[in-house]
Amino acid sequence: MQQTVSFYLEQAAQCGRDAVSAALPHQRERALRSQAAWQKLADQRGATQAERLRIENEKAERA
Repeated sequence: MQQTVSFYLEQAAQCGRDAVSAALPHQRERALRSQAAWQKLADQRGATQAERLRIENEKAERA
């Protein structure tokens, strides 16, 4: 199942909220690492979607 960019961004935002409310430094650090990972996934998914759209448009122009 392919996840959407918005799903990844929601997860990143939740991790950010978790980091703010973390009571211990190691919990905060873990949440911030998770936030960065979710953001990276969102960025990659967005780039993939953009590339697929570009390829589809090129194919449509050739047809």
